[in-house]
Amino acid sequence: MKIALEIQNLKCGGCAHTITNKLSDIENIRDVTINHEAYTVSFSYKNDKTLFEAKELLHKIGYPIVGEKNALTTKAKSFVSCAIGRLSS
Repeated sequence: MKIALEIQNLKCGGCAHTITNKLSDIENIRDVTINHEAYTVSFSYKNDKTLFEAKELLHKIGYPIVGEKNALTTKAKSFVSCAIGRLSS
């Protein structure tokens, strides 16, 4: 199955690099793509459990799905993830 999720806090290529790397580490997720203009992350996944893991991971690294709580601590996590993505790209 394939899905596109609209996420919060997506700012740049550093964010995209981190998101792509982290999601690609989850078993049964592939073809991860980021659309900066639409603030979306798209990927193929195997089942609902895998989708849940992906959404949970996105929130954990600072990129919650639109409609989820986006606390100041979550925004701070996205800045750290972004910086790591910039340094490792």
